[in-house]
Amino acid sequence: MLLRFCTAAFASSLILIGAAQAQVRSPLKMPDPRSEFVRQCAPHMVGRWAHPESVCGCLHDYAAASVEDSDLREALLRGISETGVPTIETDWVPPAKQSQISATFTQIAKPTLQCMFEPAKPLD
Repeated sequence: MLLRFCTAAFASSLILIGAAQAQVRSPLKMPDPRSEFVRQCAPHMVGRWAHPESVCGCLHDYAAASVEDSDLREALLRGISETGVPTIETDWVPPAKQSQISATFTQIAKPTLQCMFEPAKPLD
C-alpha cells in the first residue's frame, strides 16, 4: 500500500515537473492588440490602398484611439477589422450608449480621412 502511494506521488511529481518545464520553454504569448487588429484589417484594405498595413495601423492609433468610451472604441475597431471601413453595429454597443454612435463617427471623421488619404502627413 505504501509502495503504491509513493509510486503515485512520484509519478504525479514527474508529470507536474514536466508540465512546468514545458511552460517555461514555451510561455503563452498573448497577441499584441494592435498587431492583431492590423492583421485582421489589412486584407480588407488590399486593392484599395498602396500600404494597407499603414492605413490600418493609422486607424488603430489615431481614429479609434480618439474614442474615449471603451465600448464604442471596441465596436469601432471590430467594424474596421471586419469590413475595412469605420462601422459600428448597434448590437455591438450597450443600449445606453447606442445614441452616441453618430457622435463617435463625427469625432473620428477627420483622423479617418487623414489615415486613408494623407497617411504620410502627421495627424493633428
